[in-house]
Amino acid sequence: MKLRIVTPMRTVLDIDDAVSIRAEDESGAFGLLSGHVTFVTALPVSVITWVRENGQEEYAALRGGVLQVREENTVDISARDAVAGQSFSVLGKDVLERFRNEARSEELSKTAAAMLNIAVIRQLEKYLEAGRMGVSAATHRSHDGGAKPPDME
Repeated sequence: MKLRIVTPMRTVLDIDDAVSIRAEDESGAFGLLSGHVTFVTALPVSVITWVRENGQEEYAALRGGVLQVREENTVDISARDAVAGQSFSVLGKDVLERFRNEARSEELSKTAAAMLNIAVIRQLEKYLEAGRMGVSAATHRSHDGGAKPPDME
């Protein structure tokens, strides 16, 4: 099978001698062999493994992504970030932890941005409400014998 792993910045892996691939999505771990049916699934921060024709097992840590099995015996993985290696210990806990921390940081940034947007909307509502109150007060003064605007005299 052909296995490609790409990120927005680079091609991490492009091989054509994968015998089997193991990955994990939200429903759990699964395996892929040559001739697998086509499908697409979202991948969380995780490690995928594959075995090459020479029997060597290799790994890639993914910072989430999408896995697509195509009819041509091709598995394409598009990830936010990925690190491939021949040894699991090389990837290890540090890479996965870095990916998880970056994902958490992005979520916190999104939450902070959403809170800022809400605060801006509330300030705009207060400003608009104050403007409506000012127009209402000016209208009452002109109808109750108060001073009229200069162009109305």
